[in-house]
Amino acid sequence: MTSLKLLLRFAIVGGLVLLLLVPLLLIRSTINERERYRDEAIERVSQSWAGAQSLTGPVRVLPWTQQREVEIAAEGNNPRRTELRTEHGYDLQMPTRLNVQGNLRPDERTVGLFKVPVYKWEAKLQAEFADTNYAAMPGRSYGRPYLALGISDVRGLVGTPNLRVDGKAVQLQPGTGVMEETSKGLHASLAPLTDSTQGVPRDGNKVELELVLGGTRSLSIAPIGDDTRVNLGSTWQHPLFGGSFLPTERSVDASGFRAEWAVSSLASAAQAQLTQAIRNEGGNVESLNVALVDPVDTYTQVDRASKYGILFVLLTFVGFALFELIKQLKIHPLQYLLVGLALAIFFLLLLSLSERIAFWQAYLAAAAACIGLQGFYLSGVLHSWKRGVGFATMLTLLYGVLYVLLISENNALLMGSLLLFGILAVIMWITRKVDWYELGNRAVARQG
Repeated sequence: MTSLKLLLRFAIVGGLVLLLLVPLLLIRSTINERERYRDEAIERVSQSWAGAQSLTGPVRVLPWTQQREVEIAAEGNNPRRTELRTEHGYDLQMPTRLNVQGNLRPDERTVGLFKVPVYKWEAKLQAEFADTNYAAMPGRSYGRPYLALGISDVRGLVGTPNLRVDGKAVQLQPGTGVMEETSKGLHASLAPLTDSTQGVPRDGNKVELELVLGGTRSLSIAPIGDDTRVNLGSTWQHPLFGGSFLPTERSVDASGFRAEWAVSSLASAAQAQLTQAIRNEGGNVESLNVALVDPVDTYTQVDRASKYGILFVLLTFVGFALFELIKQLKIHPLQYLLVGLALAIFFLLLLSLSERIAFWQAYLAAAAACIGLQGFYLSGVLHSWKRGVGFATMLTLLYGVLYVLLISENNALLMGSLLLFGILAVIMWITRKVDWYELGNRAVARQG
């Protein structure tokens, strides 16, 4: 009977632990909801400013028209005949050298409580094209060549871009011609061939472009040149480099970042992918990417912290159980529940405060509030202010270790494992000489 009563006691405490999973899960749901609101804020900024930008080009396009005789087989009463059909196509020429450079001037847009990083990219592009001799083909007539530049969101253009072709200023026009299905952007007409049936383009061998392009959070550049060099810099101190290619050289410090890429067409499929995309064969064009990210993602940090919520509850309840058995104290299940709720509400306080102040400040304020509340309450529950202070000290150590886990993302698993092992070792060391049967008899006799 004694063992059954003690087992029932532990079952009640275990049930309370499971019950506290409900508020912890609700808090995690609230975190996910706030993340969605943050994403909606980013979308609103993208709609009114400009979205994440992607640059493709410039590409030299030579459209052509060809008349071809096609034999049509006999069908019914219709005899076999020859029909003249007109086909339309184009030849794409990628730059032999593509040099892209510029600075991203960061800024922020505020939507409610959310701050969204935006930028203005002051860019300079230089592209060189090789002379290509287009041979005469029966029935083919070449049209007027043009340069096409793909920009994912042309609303981000600030002012009028300055384009020079072979040293001469050329007017840019909206649209990208054959690239329209894959990317919006701009194009510029070039001089037609001297002979519409064959020849070498008369201009467009050297292209220089200066533009200011606004965007939200990230910038991507497709390395479509035979030799592509990209040099980007910014005062933003927390860049995230991604895409298919990482920088060959980069430096990040308190003054910002500087990154350089060198990509050869031998190492990139961007040219073939762009050609396939234009021909409606599908697929994405690989690119290099840099994003202006928040150095401390509040919601990710709070979500990671909330995953340790059940551990906090378990450790606190284990401490209660040890006090109850070793010190012969009576702790009501409702008191367990109230302390567990105080532990759970820490994460809600952390979430709400971190949206308004720095994360470390929010963590300190939420931890201090919850530790103070529980220390005051436990001094009454445990019938001693010293025991209340002792438990508050234990909670302070737990919150301190949790903060170290949050800021040490790469070592979080190792540190968490060592923490659990250390806590288990301490509990086993404290209780190594405890006569649990005797303690159980006392507890049951006292409660009976």
